[in-house]
Amino acid sequence: MSTLRTAALIPWAETDPVLKAQATLALDLQLPVGAEMPLTAPCAGPGRGAKPVLVPHTQLKAKSMATLEGRAMLVHSIAHIELNAIDLALDAVWRFAGLPDAFYTDWVRIAQEEAQHFTLLRNHLVSMGFDYGDFPAHNTLWDMAERTQADVLARIGIVPRTMEARGLDASPGVKNKLVSVGDHRAGEILDIILAEEIGHVAAGNRWYRYLCAQRGLDPVSTYADLIAQYDAPKLRPPFNMAARRLAGFEEAELSALS
Repeated sequence: MSTLRTAALIPWAETDPVLKAQATLALDLQLPVGAEMPLTAPCAGPGRGAKPVLVPHTQLKAKSMATLEGRAMLVHSIAHIELNAIDLALDAVWRFAGLPDAFYTDWVRIAQEEAQHFTLLRNHLVSMGFDYGDFPAHNTLWDMAERTQADVLARIGIVPRTMEARGLDASPGVKNKLVSVGDHRAGEILDIILAEEIGHVAAGNRWYRYLCAQRGLDPVSTYADLIAQYDAPKLRPPFNMAARRLAGFEEAELSALS
């Protein structure tokens, strides 16, 4: 019988981004989870189409927000992050066995919200005369997923709590760039994304602390150790402290940022 974890492999392996989002939204949270079952993926990594072309992040050059193409490039970059976020959530569902059922249903729900975000952004791109895949993108987010694939504590400690939390910090500035040149629809979409991403980072915080408690580890010092061990990106201001507090970061963690 299919389980939620085996079902998550279907959209994870899907190469068409639109179908990936649709298949993620179609996942049935009523399926038995199958928490104890070790799973093997049908492919080496998540499904990817021929586009966008992936290049080092240093090769990506922005264009003026005064141009339609410049605005589309920025929306495209956010859509790319959201597509990766679908795979990151689904990857946690199928890859890591032996966790409470709520871990898996949390990350499937998160994957479904990421799929909605990607769909909103992709539809907006189409309304601008472009589509997902029209511009190059980078693979930094998935690179960190690969580095942390052997340890669920590292994955949850770094990806949602560092990489995705950085999105909370960046969101106000990105929204301002787009709204200031008249793209109010993009601003509305970013408001939706920010509100839901707070919940995603909160889930990361909740499960990180659960895993630390299971291993008898101090969450704050362990996080510093993980950042060093996995060479995670160094976080720099500005920080969205209000959003980070809503996402469950403790004051000791926020103080450590500075």
